[in-house]
Amino acid sequence: MSPRSSGKLTVLVVRQFAQSCMGDMGHTEQVTCLTLRLFDELMMLHSLGDQERLLLEYAALLHDIGWVQGWKGHHKSSLKMILESQKLPFDSKERLIIGSIARYHRKTLPSQEHDHYAALTAADQRIVSRLAALLRIADGLDRTHTNAVSNLRCFVDQKEVVISCVTAHPAAQEEKYATEKADLFSLVYEKKVTIRMQTT
Repeated sequence: MSPRSSGKLTVLVVRQFAQSCMGDMGHTEQVTCLTLRLFDELMMLHSLGDQERLLLEYAALLHDIGWVQGWKGHHKSSLKMILESQKLPFDSKERLIIGSIARYHRKTLPSQEHDHYAALTAADQRIVSRLAALLRIADGLDRTHTNAVSNLRCFVDQKEVVISCVTAHPAAQEEKYATEKADLFSLVYEKKVTIRMQTT
């Protein structure tokens, strides 16, 4: 089996596991789509490849599975489930990376005080931070769970990244929360983030 075929099969398994936890996958699929769009648009910044893109896809699909245990602290529950579930076809290193990306989709930023993050090598910590920064913004762009953003483009200059979003209806909450959740992105990439909404 080729690496690409293997990756597609794993995505299917991961999506099925997420659905078993979530039921309604609308928000999960939207966030995954937006996250990968950000990854592709910003390759000149993160300089990551196909393998990291797959890890990000897995994390995006799994970021909200902790909801099955309740909303409060669900990002931490998602991490725990990714680390422990035998239904997910990942090795221990992949679990740490994917789980950490999912855990940091909200609330606290990556920290050496967190055991799962500290257990990673410095290189893998950088990967987690770069990818979690994208997932946080994508999650903010579907704050209302209404698939408001239908497409986006990124424009990069020396000091700023502008994320221009096409929306089906006014999306003030998406703009607000994506801007707030760009905190990790600004820290990692050392650029201001501006979210612009264009309603069609």
